[in-house]
Amino acid sequence: MEGIIELHDNIMFYILLIVVLVCWMISSAVVNFNEYNNHFSMKYLNHGMVLEIVWTIFPCLILLMIASPSFILLYLNDEVVLPAMTVKAIGYQWYWSYELSDFLNTTTNQTIEFDSYLLNDEMLELGQMRWLDVDTWLYVPTNTHIRFIITSMDVIHDFAVPSLGIKIDANPGRLNMTSVIINRNGVFYGMCSELCGVGHSMMPIKIESVNVEDFLSNIMEY
Repeated sequence: MEGIIELHDNIMFYILLIVVLVCWMISSAVVNFNEYNNHFSMKYLNHGMVLEIVWTIFPCLILLMIASPSFILLYLNDEVVLPAMTVKAIGYQWYWSYELSDFLNTTTNQTIEFDSYLLNDEMLELGQMRWLDVDTWLYVPTNTHIRFIITSMDVIHDFAVPSLGIKIDANPGRLNMTSVIINRNGVFYGMCSELCGVGHSMMPIKIESVNVEDFLSNIMEY
């Protein structure tokens, strides 16, 4: 997400320069070359080779300056190298199911799995977020390379947590993958961002990042 914000700021810088330049050129043309104050009039001037080359190459260079960091960021988002843990998120109509394949439940000796449902208004406690809080949320450790594997069991959903820079489709019969490293403790909210039916607005995502020690103690409670 930090890379996405930085890319946005860089592109906005170029856009502002382009807007200022274009506005100046239009204003200059209106002021200096109107029907009352035209200092330039040449009946047989059809084209200017140098000018056409300049206004072709200059936008190409600007597009290259914008595209280069964009491609780098796209490849970095797709790169998953030696993750420390894997979280499988499965979309259902209309809730999320999580599986932590790297951990076993000490009671059942099986992989940790749980469902995450939206809390109704009457179930909310003081300080909880309406339409965003869930009964069971996902704990993850900070400063850890986490791989998310996303899929769906019925229709197309979308696993989106904007503050973490995550937005990836959950397609039935297909596994999509992304990764994230959270560098601070906190609670991060998201929603399903694909129109998946009448309960589309009832599929919130809640991820809480904690220290590794706290994560290991909390994970045993699932």
